[in-house]
Amino acid sequence: MKKSLLTALAGAALAITSMTAVAQKDPDVGGAPMFANKNIIQNAVNSPIHKTLVAAVKAAGLVDTLSGPGPFTVFAPTDDAFAKLPAGTVDSLVQPENKATLVKILTYHVIAGKITSKDLIKAIKKGGGTYSAKTVEGDSLTFSLDGGKVKITDDKGGSAYVTTADVIQSNGVIHVIDAVLMP
Repeated sequence: MKKSLLTALAGAALAITSMTAVAQKDPDVGGAPMFANKNIIQNAVNSPIHKTLVAAVKAAGLVDTLSGPGPFTVFAPTDDAFAKLPAGTVDSLVQPENKATLVKILTYHVIAGKITSKDLIKAIKKGGGTYSAKTVEGDSLTFSLDGGKVKITDDKGGSAYVTTADVIQSNGVIHVIDAVLMP
């Protein structure tokens, strides 16, 4: 009896440990592992598909903010998303004289608090098909579902889709998106 109880307890402990390890594993981003115990900036600099975003965050002076305690929900455009902007846009935005505009655009991709894809989908359904959330920049983003994917619509009518959701960070969550949103 003691042996079977011990075996059952050991099995339960192993199962719980395995489930915890699986639950804490973030999706890879651009083939690079992401770690829930690192902050948004620490993970972003290791993402091979977010080099433009990282350069923009540095130019905007937002590294300390996004390394802070948060929590933050970041909708992170990929390098390909930035490449869709008109030629010369990114080069112009990272110039010191355009810092205010760059900060406005980048903070438009951030919502205070930690919002997972499950939270977003629940809010969209509760809202009858849409959910609007205020960004750190001050304007709102509108979320909906399109073909099972979370679609984000900006104030100018542009849209992006979440391509990788729920990259958990020590200070929030990142959702990778396929377009740059404009306030």
